[in-house]
Amino acid sequence: MDISWILAKNYVGSEWSLNGDNYSGLVWLSNSPKPTEAELSAQWADVEFQREYDAVTVARQAGYQQMSDPIFMQYQRGEATEKEWLAAVEAVKDANPYPVRAS
Repeated sequence: MDISWILAKNYVGSEWSLNGDNYSGLVWLSNSPKPTEAELSAQWADVEFQREYDAVTVARQAGYQQMSDPIFMQYQRGEATEKEWLAAVEAVKDANPYPVRAS
């Protein structure tokens, strides 16, 4: 569990400091109630999934810019086929699959 990620994603605007990576090092500086270790732990799966999902989105965007966008421009100019462009899009998706949320 990455406490700093959970706090950064789910407690925006809250003030805190973390000494190390354990709950015992969490100093809560906000007026709102300090989340319990159990509350943070319960949020970890969703935060981790979103972090992985966001990383894939970034990787896909880079892949599209490098692989499929140039072919799309060629397709628009009549220098490549739609099939070639769509194959490049699929190659990016295949190389960067989105994570599957655990049930």
